[in-house]
Amino acid sequence: MAQLPLERDEPAAAVPALIGGKWITPAAQRWEPVYNPATGEVIARVPFATGAEVAAAVEAAAKAYPAWRRVPPVERARLMFRYKELLEKHFEELALSVTREHGKTLAEARGEVRRGIEVVEFAAGAPTLLLGEMAEDVARGVDSEMVRVPLGVVAGICPFNFPAMIPLWMFPIAVACGNTFVLKPSERTPLTAVRLAELFLEAGAPEGVLNVVHGGRDVVDGLLAHPDVKAVSFVGSQPVAQYVYAEAARHGKRVQALGGAKNHLVVMPDADLEATVASVVGSAFGSAGQRCLAGSVVVAVGDVGDPLVGALCEAARNLVVGEGTDPEVDMGPVIRAEARDRIARYIERGVRAGASLVLDGRRHPHLRGPAGGFWIGPTIFDHVRPEQEIACDEIFGPVLSVIRVPDLDTAIDVANRSRFGNAASIFTRSGAAARTFRYRIEAGMLGINIGVAAPMAWFPFSGWKASFYGDLHATGKDGVRFYTEVKMVTSRW
Repeated sequence: MAQLPLERDEPAAAVPALIGGKWITPAAQRWEPVYNPATGEVIARVPFATGAEVAAAVEAAAKAYPAWRRVPPVERARLMFRYKELLEKHFEELALSVTREHGKTLAEARGEVRRGIEVVEFAAGAPTLLLGEMAEDVARGVDSEMVRVPLGVVAGICPFNFPAMIPLWMFPIAVACGNTFVLKPSERTPLTAVRLAELFLEAGAPEGVLNVVHGGRDVVDGLLAHPDVKAVSFVGSQPVAQYVYAEAARHGKRVQALGGAKNHLVVMPDADLEATVASVVGSAFGSAGQRCLAGSVVVAVGDVGDPLVGALCEAARNLVVGEGTDPEVDMGPVIRAEARDRIARYIERGVRAGASLVLDGRRHPHLRGPAGGFWIGPTIFDHVRPEQEIACDEIFGPVLSVIRVPDLDTAIDVANRSRFGNAASIFTRSGAAARTFRYRIEAGMLGINIGVAAPMAWFPFSGWKASFYGDLHATGKDGVRFYTEVKMVTSRW
């Protein structure tokens, strides 16, 4: 198995691909560096797969599928139990890998790995998750039964921001359902996914059941077009999610495409201010704002605005920004220099549009990371208008906009105006306000006094509107339904 370097003083290695149970270094014409965002150093080089290599990965999965489908679900579940044990054994190594290639703090990385392992635990329930249904005498002497069967070869296309969790959202459920899988990790953060695949082989996965290829749009297009790929899971930006959905559908594939977000956090005057500020700061600036459940717009209702903004600024100003392996650091870097520069341009546009910049992350007082890192600190705008760019666009960085409104109805209207509908939260002591919010808000994942409304592994990750393209969501029973087909049998004897 291909062991990738984890120590900073080791030379940058080529990131291998996995095809048919064999680790290879593709004969790539294009290579991209993999950076440690906290230092700016190149820690690996990722070769972009050719069309022939993408086809070879799909063909290896197709070859492995007939035998893997015949493996009883209970034996597939045992593979998941063995895999879960190995993930636990290598828990700290995986968290360190996430921090090293993504930049998030070790605490955040540990949380990510834990959430990924929970999906493996869910997938280990395959013998019950795959149960069908039966009814006798649907007509005289006629019985009907419904069984769930795998699709065949399925593919997963992952983003950079959760190098461990998103791959684990995908291939364990798909494989436990009897499919074989082709995984394309983000070319920016491929190292953790490769290690996950190594451990999956070590757990006993047969050759070809899981394959890994690297690259950009050409590789994605190759997977979308290949006739043997029956379904595609995608997580990434909204424009790419829309493209993947349309292109996969054009080729007759089942698709779930999770896209962007602009999550609104409504704060009522009766909210517990101290707890609310802690939740909002964690939501907005955790993982440097680089997650689709980040709270990026606070809607302050009534007279809560002034005390809330003051407390948010104080808490965010005191966050320590630096290298994620430092236990005293609260927030790490963003993924690349171009991401930092794009976020800085949004800050400048917000100022030009007339919003009040009350905390400028371009000059953060508690920055202690290495000089070469991709740093930008927590940023807060006040008196933002709902139509301004910083209130509408997914900035995907540590920028929080505060919109002030007179009442809950206006707050809900502001949130529902967004083209996104991933998540939304309300902070209140009022059950009536919470119920009104839950009933009227147009988003798929809601929090009541919760800053990051992330569902557990056995529930669907249920974004709405431009945050999701498809019918069946990721994880939970939706994930099982996505990776299986229903077969109806009607019989008379």
